[in-house]
Amino acid sequence: MIPLQIHHLTPPYLPISQTTPHLLSPFSQRLPLSPKPNLLTFPPIPLPKPTSKLLRASQSQSLFFGNEEDTAGISSGLDDLSPNGVVYRKTLALVECSMFAALTGLVYFLSNSLGIENYFGCFFSLPIVITSMRWGVAAGRKTMVATTMLLLVLSGPLKALTYLLKHGLVGFTMGSLWRSGANWTVSVLLCAIVRALGSVGYVLITSFLIRENIFALITINIHASLTFIFTAAGIYTVPSMEAIYALFSILVFINSGSFTFLLHLLYAAFLSRLGMKASLRLPRWLEKAI
Repeated sequence: MIPLQIHHLTPPYLPISQTTPHLLSPFSQRLPLSPKPNLLTFPPIPLPKPTSKLLRASQSQSLFFGNEEDTAGISSGLDDLSPNGVVYRKTLALVECSMFAALTGLVYFLSNSLGIENYFGCFFSLPIVITSMRWGVAAGRKTMVATTMLLLVLSGPLKALTYLLKHGLVGFTMGSLWRSGANWTVSVLLCAIVRALGSVGYVLITSFLIRENIFALITINIHASLTFIFTAAGIYTVPSMEAIYALFSILVFINSGSFTFLLHLLYAAFLSRLGMKASLRLPRWLEKAI
């Protein structure tokens, strides 16, 4: 038979919860128990203080220049809105051009409707000359184009072309020459040529619209008048067509030259009254008279 051996085993360690104080040993009851478990804590890491003077100087310098840029932007915006600023002057020039164009277009439309165009014909080029003298050649061109487009809408293409050929181009030429300080002889001569070409263009457009050759009628009447004058004077010659065309051109140029010369006198006196005499280059006899 195999002998049996009995081993006495000790009971294993059992954890005792904190909620059962009656099962604790007297030694364990004397120990203080913390109600919360201990968490892992790390010591704080000290950060280096910005003791460098260069860093502080750079920060203050960046703040200074940033404020300076903002101040410069605000001051530049205020300078543009000042009476001598670029934006203000451009806006004022545009407003004046639009107002002159509206006024000229309305007066021309009413004068054509009422049949009094001949009484106000000398003033239709004045707004273009004023804007050219005050704001430059580009402003005069804008006034001329705006007035033409307004008349195109109000009265149709015929009235718009009539204004452009007989008044708009003359005013633009006069304003450009006066703005550049040209001599009055050159100004009157060039304006007379532009006026004569505009008159011929107007006759051509009218001939195309009414389906009638107006130039032929003019030359026939001039030929008949010269033949009658020569016959009455005892000169039995028939003038050629080349002489008729030359005489017609001379008469148109004389008419245009006298008209533009009167415009020069009228506009010079008018602009002098407006306080723009210093910007005009007037002849000595006219300057003394004014």
